[in-house]
Amino acid sequence: MAEISINGVSRTEFGKGASRRARRDGLVPAVIYGHGASPTHINLPARELGVALKTSNVLLDIVVDGKTELTLPKSVVRHAIKGTLEHVDLVIVRRGERVVVSVPIHTSGEHDRDGILEHVTTSIEVETEATAIPSFLALDLTGLVAGLSLYAEDVKLPAGMTLVSDPKSTVVHLSVRSSHDDVAEADAAVSAAASAASTAVSEAAAAKAEA
Repeated sequence: MAEISINGVSRTEFGKGASRRARRDGLVPAVIYGHGASPTHINLPARELGVALKTSNVLLDIVVDGKTELTLPKSVVRHAIKGTLEHVDLVIVRRGERVVVSVPIHTSGEHDRDGILEHVTTSIEVETEATAIPSFLALDLTGLVAGLSLYAEDVKLPAGMTLVSDPKSTVVHLSVRSSHDDVAEADAAVSAAASAASTAVSEAAAAKAEA
């Protein structure tokens, strides 16, 4: 579980104009709330925050005016085109408390290569301690046969973690390859072979002309 400390500064100006000025200065407007506390409006350094948010469900120790709050990113708003950070909501968490979070699923293992793998869901919701949130959960595809699926209940959870998502929600499905897929692959192989042969002929003709 990643935990990163970031220094922030209190916000005294509000509104779109103030937010634009903050972002121009390399800062990201943010708000901290939760546990009955009044919302705290702050600015955070965009570069440090951006690096931290590359880790899923990262815990952030936000230091403002000498006070530290342990927080979990709740909502991250990015620019629709540039992808830059626009605003972040941070919820206060306490060590030892349990939280419900969405955790990405990583797949591994050899499945039936005659099938086509479809990722129906890329994450599942679980309940776990705030300081024990994994960056991802593993799903083993070994032995999965074409025509079958694996579900949320098939994802291996660490001790102390409970599944919140519907156990029967499909995570991956291995579709049966249709004859159309086989024909398309065969056509692609023939085209590739023909292209290679044409290139070889052209190179041979060029070499003969030079001779």
